[in-house]
Amino acid sequence: MSERNSQLEGQLLITSVRTGNTEIFLVDARWGDAVNLTRSATSENRYPMWSPDGTQIVFTSDRGLHGTYDLYVMDADGKNVRRLTNVEEGGICYFPTWSGQAIYLGYAPPKDGEGVIGRVASDGTGFEIVAPGRDPAISPDGKTIAFTQTVNKGYCLFRMNAQGGDRQQLTRHENAIGAVAPIWSPDGKKLLYSDEVSGKLEIFCCDEDGNEQRQLTKLGQFAASAAWSPDMKHISFRLTDYDYWRYPDAKEYIYREKKADKRPVWVMEGDGSNPHVLEVAHYHCAMDGSRAAWKPK
Repeated sequence: MSERNSQLEGQLLITSVRTGNTEIFLVDARWGDAVNLTRSATSENRYPMWSPDGTQIVFTSDRGLHGTYDLYVMDADGKNVRRLTNVEEGGICYFPTWSGQAIYLGYAPPKDGEGVIGRVASDGTGFEIVAPGRDPAISPDGKTIAFTQTVNKGYCLFRMNAQGGDRQQLTRHENAIGAVAPIWSPDGKKLLYSDEVSGKLEIFCCDEDGNEQRQLTKLGQFAASAAWSPDMKHISFRLTDYDYWRYPDAKEYIYREKKADKRPVWVMEGDGSNPHVLEVAHYHCAMDGSRAAWKPK
């Protein structure tokens, strides 16, 4: 076991292409024990996120219709899978987050256009569109949505209330690359997000009002999809050397090639120090934008 991983504790939900398609695995951050939770050999399974109490997992999958990503939920051991949405053919659900009995998600309609933010009850009832926006994350208390929106030449970070009102812009730098993917800290006081630096993506942190913006990584690659550990001592993220998602031909090639170490999970201390690849999951790589999500305590 690597010395720098010896202090890590907890379990992570990750996506991995090691079986040939994208599956959801539960990985022990210290020992590397990995369990394939989805085991769906003919579908792509993405964007796993825990329920607040850690007993269930919400995720997206095209198992109902290839190319159409609906929202599903399963027990923490991968059993009792239930479908929560039935979106239009070609529609894509992504980045679900869960607070109380409500799950918030990004939704990309099948035809080109600005994305929207949706909400559905954890039992699958009452699906509705809340507001325009991308990459939503609901705060732990269920009162505030962090999200991204295009502003002139790129994406900026915003927040609004859970009903879609009182929209506030938190960052002013226009990130042309995207993959901002904000996420709340477990105490609801801070946000992690990605922003463009010299044509690459780095992980940043700010408080809930957008103040005290601070760059955490200086890796000169594309760092995205960050997540805090429950005690906020560590941050996981994905790192790659190429923003393939912006180029259709490159994206198709990368997904087809499925290199084992193309987009591994990295971890760092909560202050951004000691960034390094998570050795126990080094070859559990994935091409989608899913986080490595820590199991809540």
